[in-house]
Amino acid sequence: MNLDNNVAETMEQETKDYQSNQNNQDIQRNQSNPNVDAFKKALLSTGRKGIEAVLEGLDKLGFFKAPASSKHHLACEGGLLQHSLNVYMQADVIRSAQIKLNPQMEERLPMNSIIIASLLHDVCKAEIYKKVMKNRKNKETGRWEEYETYDYDYSHCPLGHGEKSVIRLIRMGLELTEDEIAAIRWHMGAWDLPSSFEANKNLGAAQDKYPLVSVLMAADTLATRISEGSNV
Repeated sequence: MNLDNNVAETMEQETKDYQSNQNNQDIQRNQSNPNVDAFKKALLSTGRKGIEAVLEGLDKLGFFKAPASSKHHLACEGGLLQHSLNVYMQADVIRSAQIKLNPQMEERLPMNSIIIASLLHDVCKAEIYKKVMKNRKNKETGRWEEYETYDYDYSHCPLGHGEKSVIRLIRMGLELTEDEIAAIRWHMGAWDLPSSFEANKNLGAAQDKYPLVSVLMAADTLATRISEGSNV
């Protein structure tokens, strides 16, 4: 009887431990991520048609856990989300400064467009980075060791960078204004220009026509090189 009782007690404790572990996992899953909350709250505040579908699509693509790069700025889980928020904060500051200098900019730089263009400019990166194991030489021990890092794979949707973000958002059902399309398309500026006379002329025309293009380009650069301390 004592043996049976011990077995029963052990099984009961194991069941309790399992249930406790499951409850802890449920709590962790349900805990809100401040960055995700801020990202969603800002986008939903625009009331833009299709924004709910975009948020659902980004979640499925892995946007909220993706790195911002493979080895440079914010090359870590959640880095792309943080970068998007950093660009949004920089764009908001630039907009405010421009309105102080020229009050007419308030109409030409609507807050909803700042939110949408800055938070969604890099959705093209949502699925291109994959975790991989690589080898490196330990400088202290001189031995080779395995480590986890990111690599990239452009085969899923090879449509470029800014243009891919625009196409992806439109296919998800988001209504974009002309200046938002131009800003997202050209946010990389000269960094993403092919050796093309036409591409150079289109970038220049977009900057002349839509102030949002220059604001997003500047915000992206400031976030990458200053907020995130990248040299690339």
